[in-house]
Amino acid sequence: MSSSAEKALELFKATEGQEDGVSDWHLVDQAQINLFADATLDRQFIHVDPEMAKHGPFGTTIAHGFLTLSLIPFLSAGIPAKNPGVYDGAFTFINYGLDKVRFPSPVKVGSRVRARKVLVSAELAAPNALLIKNKVSIEIDGEPKPGCVAETLTRIVYA
Repeated sequence: MSSSAEKALELFKATEGQEDGVSDWHLVDQAQINLFADATLDRQFIHVDPEMAKHGPFGTTIAHGFLTLSLIPFLSAGIPAKNPGVYDGAFTFINYGLDKVRFPSPVKVGSRVRARKVLVSAELAAPNALLIKNKVSIEIDGEPKPGCVAETLTRIVYA
């Protein structure tokens, strides 16, 4: 194991189960929803037609669940590591996958969302790489339930 990966693993292990923190708020507007619909070819009226959506189950357009999910990297980047030393010697970060993804509440157009991140586990994935599992909740300002809860898996490769 590289000394950077070894040191980082110890630092990550010391904060397992602890919250890293919370990101800044991000406004989800209709333009962002429309761009996502264009990129994914998913143009259901509940996402892109405000007039029709007014008469739907949410009373307005809502973000695609996968748009909410895809905000995790952006929002998480704004959360400083509990111990910044965990990234000393890091060469690259690779999205390895997801576990237990849920969308408890719709994100209505005009909502502000933020990420809350908790380190679930850290383990050795290769001699110079770690696999990090975080539980990330995408909170919606003023709503009791989050828009998304997912366990993200990130492989950190150390030089």
